Amino acid sequence: MKASCDVVVVGAGGAGMTAAIAAARNGLDTVLIEKSPWFGGSTARSGGGVWIPGNYAIKAAGEVDPGDEEASRLYLESIVGDKVPAIRRETYLDRGPELMDFLKENTPVRFKWVPEYADYLPEAPGGRPRGRTVEPIPLDARFLGDELKHLHPPYGKAPANMIITQADFRKISLGMRTLKGPLTLIRATLMRLLTLLLGKKMFAMGNAIAIGLRKGVQDAGVPVEYETELTDLIIENGRVVGVKVLRDGAPHEIRAKRGVILGSGGFEKNLEMREKYQPQPTSVDWTTGAPSNQGGGILAGIAAGAEIDLMDDAWWGPTIPLPNGPWFCLAERNLPGSIIVNAAGKRYMNEALPYVEATHEIYKGEATGVTHVPSWMIIDQRYRNRYLFAGLGPRQPFPGRWLKEGVICKSGTIEGLAEAIGVPAEALKATIERFNGFAGTGVDEDFHRGESAYDKYYSDPTVKPNPSLHTIDQAPFYAVKIVPGDLGTKGGLVTDERARVLRADGSVIEGLYAAGNCSSAVMGNTYAGPGATIGPAMTFGYLAALDIAKDAS
Repeated sequence: MKASCDVVVVGAGGAGMTAAIAAARNGLDTVLIEKSPWFGGSTARSGGGVWIPGNYAIKAAGEVDPGDEEASRLYLESIVGDKVPAIRRETYLDRGPELMDFLKENTPVRFKWVPEYADYLPEAPGGRPRGRTVEPIPLDARFLGDELKHLHPPYGKAPANMIITQADFRKISLGMRTLKGPLTLIRATLMRLLTLLLGKKMFAMGNAIAIGLRKGVQDAGVPVEYETELTDLIIENGRVVGVKVLRDGAPHEIRAKRGVILGSGGFEKNLEMREKYQPQPTSVDWTTGAPSNQGGGILAGIAAGAEIDLMDDAWWGPTIPLPNGPWFCLAERNLPGSIIVNAAGKRYMNEALPYVEATHEIYKGEATGVTHVPSWMIIDQRYRNRYLFAGLGPRQPFPGRWLKEGVICKSGTIEGLAEAIGVPAEALKATIERFNGFAGTGVDEDFHRGESAYDKYYSDPTVKPNPSLHTIDQAPFYAVKIVPGDLGTKGGLVTDERARVLRADGSVIEGLYAAGNCSSAVMGNTYAGPGATIGPAMTFGYLAALDIAKDAS
């Protein structure tokens, strides 16, 4: 391990690896340290979406509307507002496409548009119902050789070479309801067999981004020091000049002549920080973020005098606390024939809301004194017969352990289901009857479910008149426990448009930069669309490296 270099990058996730590639490609002697034995972080565990308007992949698909640049600005202004300075929002939009071109030139990862994956708030001014999200094209990772063993373990398990993209998942989630579902699954299965015969090692989604970035780091000649944990920053005369680390149980120092870039992730796995900053109740068992994300970079920045913001927020999502780990509930909530109720047996939101907004509603409800944690998703046997659910195929019985541990409750009657989950039977019956009426008319008079273009993305187009609504009336009935989980926290060190870390008075901590989930999110308290976490992480990691290179020249 080097004792000195130009730039130390902390964290081998999307932000850190992008920063390391950019620093090295701009002539800076760079070292990348990673706390865990893995590269990829939460990026590797993600769906791999990237929300950067106007990038090359969107243009190649012919999906850049006239005036889209201005519309994108209006969109972020309307949904984020003054929570984030305009110059940060605008810099992200201005420089994001440049970052995508840089990755195309310096890594093997390539992106394509995800058809019609709507912005999360598409009806807001500047929102785009057809979406601005791209995802990585699946790639063969044999080029990494033995380094592939360091890829972060996945969130969920799939057979080797079974490649399902975000675009595929939408079709498969509908089971046999359309021809696209089984045909997509057959194609994926045949491609898996072919690639196995050819000896390929295929990866998609977040894995493909992480693997592509890791190859870029490798080609740029940047050493990656695994199991090397940041413990503190070295500060001299008010400037950050290096890092203190722990490796093999022994303390070390790495001097950084030009700067330190923190890309160390959030604090989702640090219960003490969650209890200090986040709404209650909370748990480290409800997050799908990387286990090593314990806030080390944020704590080091605070110790150096950095301002923090958005610490009470996260990249939330209603989550099923399964015995073998949390299941981030995405398509399941949008599919017709399901509702979510609180302890009073009542609906309290449009269940198909984007996941950050849906979890905000859970915590808003909890603050009223009525228990919303847990909430319960109510479905019937028709729903189970039709759709995938938490990795299970249509008609596939729920595992006995899920039932035994109370994550799933089952009954032949609504009254019996209400008793099993401890909600008033008459209230639950009335809620379902009212919802069934809405399913008949196609209009959710209470919460407008199915009206947004986003609601329709994971809906069932064969259901009329509203593809997001269907009656719940075919016994047996099921209740699924729902808790406020997350993909990671979004609060962290306050930075400027150059990714420089700031103090509370707005002054710059010289030599210190941050990107990704250890920095406060450019998305503020909301979420622009699929990939609005990874897009900013990589963009500001890239800009941090360019800023250091500029000052070094």
